[in-house]
Amino acid sequence: METLIVQPKTKEQLIAIKAFMKALKIDFKSEKSPYDPESVKMILEAEEEIRNGKGVKIATEDLWK
Repeated sequence: METLIVQPKTKEQLIAIKAFMKALKIDFKSEKSPYDPESVKMILEAEEEIRNGKGVKIATEDLWK
C-alpha cells in the first residue's frame, strides 16, 4: 500500500477527515508538530516580507566588517 499525508487547514477539516477515516475503518495515526506555532508563524511572515522586497541585504564581503 501507500502512505498519504493529509494537511487540513482548519480544525473542522481535521475533525471531518478523522470521522471519514474512522467510518471507512481506515487505520491512521496523528502526530503533532514539534515546532512552536508562534515561531512558525513568525518565520512564514518573514519569508513573505522577503518575497515582497522588504528586509535588509548585506553583501557577503561586508559581513565581517
